[in-house]
Amino acid sequence: MGASDVDRLERLHGQLIEDDDQLGGTGAVEQRAAALARHALTLQNKGAASDRIRSRLYAIAANFTDSAMWAAIDGRRLQAANGYLNEAVTLAALSGDSPTIVRVWGHAGSLYRHMNRPTDALAASEAARKTSRAQRDPLYTSLTYARLAVDQASTDSPTTVLRNLDNAQRSLARIDPAEPRPSWMRFYDQAELDLLACGAHTTMGRWNEAEARAHATLARLHPCMLRNRALVTAYLALAQLHQGDADLAVATARTVAPALVHGRIAHLLDDFTTHLRATAPASSHAREWTTYRKDVLSA
Repeated sequence: MGASDVDRLERLHGQLIEDDDQLGGTGAVEQRAAALARHALTLQNKGAASDRIRSRLYAIAANFTDSAMWAAIDGRRLQAANGYLNEAVTLAALSGDSPTIVRVWGHAGSLYRHMNRPTDALAASEAARKTSRAQRDPLYTSLTYARLAVDQASTDSPTTVLRNLDNAQRSLARIDPAEPRPSWMRFYDQAELDLLACGAHTTMGRWNEAEARAHATLARLHPCMLRNRALVTAYLALAQLHQGDADLAVATARTVAPALVHGRIAHLLDDFTTHLRATAPASSHAREWTTYRKDVLSA
C-alpha cells in the first residue's frame, strides 16, 4: 500500500463532505461513508505498508466512519449514529492523528447532545478541546471552544457559554491561514462560528442574540453550504417567532429549501410549528404555514 492509495481515499472523502454540505445527512451519504470506511479497513488488512501509510489509513477509515456517524446525526437517525461511535473513536486513536481525534470527539459531543446526554456531550467536547492540535492551532482551539459552548448552553450559566464563545472568537482571529490542515476542516470559519453561536443562544432562549447570529451567518455563508443555509434559516424563523413576529417568521420559514427539510432541519421546523400553534393557533399566519407544510413540505 502506498501514498497514492490513501490520496485517492482522501479525495473520495472530500467529495463525500461536499455531498453532505449540499444534501445534508441523507441515508445515501451515510451508507456511502460506511462502505468507504470498510474499504479503507480492507486495504489496511492486506499488503505491506509503512507505519506512516498505516496511520493515514486508520485516519481515513476513522474519518469515513465519522462521516457516516455525522450523516446519521444530521438526519436524526440517532441509534444508527451511536452504532458508528465506538469504531470511529477506536480508529482515530489507532491513527494517532490529532485532527481526526478532534473531529470524532466533536461529533460525539453533538450525538450525545441530541440523545439528551449533556454530561457525556460536555465530556466529549472537553476531550476534543484538550487534544494536542486544539492546544496548538488556534483554528482548532476556536472550533472546540465553540462546540463546548453549544454543549454548555443546556446545562451551564449563560456567562460560561458567552465566555467560551468569546474564547472561540479570539482564537479565530489568531489563525494562520497558511497552516496546513485537512480538507474537511475548511467548513470552519466565521460563518460556522456564528451558526454554532446561534444554536447556543437558541438553546438558552436568547432570541434577539440568536436572530443576530443567524443574520451574520447568512451574510457570510459560502454558497455551496446549502444544508447550513437551510439550518440557519430555520433557526432564524424560530427566533423571529419567539419575539412575536409571526408574519415575518412564517415568511422566513417558507424560504427553507423543501428538499433539505429532513433530520435536524425538520426537527427545528417541528418546534417552530408547535410554538406557532401554541401562540397563534387561529391566526392567518398559522393557517398559511399549516397549508404550506401539508402541500409542499409533506409532498
